[in-house]
Amino acid sequence: MKKLLAILMAIVIVLGLAACGGTAEGEISVFYYNFGDTYISSVRTAMNKIFEDAGLNYNNYDGNGNQTTQTEQVTTALAKGSRLLIVNVVDTGSNDAAQNIVNLAKEKDVPVIFFNRSVDESVVSSYDKCTFVGTDYEMAGHMQGEMIGEYLLENYDAVDLNGDGQISYVMFKGQEGNAEAIARTQYGVEDANKLLTEAGKPELVFYDSQNTNKYLVDQSGNWSSSAATDYMNTILSQYSEANNNMVELVIANNDEMALGAISALQGAGYNNGTGKTIPVFGVDATEAAQTMIQEGKMTGSIKQDADGMAKAITTICQNYLNGSDVFASIDEENIVGTWRVNIPYGVYTGE
Repeated sequence: MKKLLAILMAIVIVLGLAACGGTAEGEISVFYYNFGDTYISSVRTAMNKIFEDAGLNYNNYDGNGNQTTQTEQVTTALAKGSRLLIVNVVDTGSNDAAQNIVNLAKEKDVPVIFFNRSVDESVVSSYDKCTFVGTDYEMAGHMQGEMIGEYLLENYDAVDLNGDGQISYVMFKGQEGNAEAIARTQYGVEDANKLLTEAGKPELVFYDSQNTNKYLVDQSGNWSSSAATDYMNTILSQYSEANNNMVELVIANNDEMALGAISALQGAGYNNGTGKTIPVFGVDATEAAQTMIQEGKMTGSIKQDADGMAKAITTICQNYLNGSDVFASIDEENIVGTWRVNIPYGVYTGE
């Protein structure tokens, strides 16, 4: 009887592991900071397909925006026998979380590929089986700022709704302490102002003179559309064409926040494809944002190549597993030193 029970228990364990995406031994463990992030979801979809086409056993983990949860997931995956970690780290405010993950993997001699969310070179270089795949995150802010400046110079009078000779704007920041958010918030305005002043135009003016930060941040850190919608609805209740103080430009750290702002604007009669449109700019060029831009409801975005990022990550993954050079089959132009790969950005305006 005891022998039969032992056999049944073994069957239950095997079936449980299978339900989690195959046996855990030798899995490729992929840790996402939050499944709810639209851009990250597109990377996940692309990566899943590549792994499935290659017949590789993988398991996805949702950190749900909680670093403690993600670190526990990493510990569990390593204990189960994971052979490679791919990590979209939750906490980017310091090196501690990423370094802890590196230390855990190093103890097991398991390679680590960090991606998308910024990790310092010192952390990556502390382990010879660690790599980062991301973007030159400051470039997104520079490109967005340049795109905004060029658009305003071509459409200044139309954008200046109250005819006061200056453009009133709102900036939606995705997260405090996040390097990408900080750079996009800074350069999205700074570079636009540079083009404006060089052309003899005044700098952009934040709509609320009492806000010394000159941005509104998603307090949840999720870069969410709902946060931008709530903020924009509040703004529109006080700032309007009727009051001669309408916000004339919306800048967002990502497309989800841009789309959230558009939702509120549409409720007020703007950005419906006809009639008046408040220029709205984002980052990522998600499918939903591209559709809005093509329909004339959003102005532009900076394309962050989800497919390109997924391909680079999985290529490096295969290189680690096969014992090949880490950057084999990676475009040399995108390799930075011995520790990272940058996926290029692009401008998307629907043209």
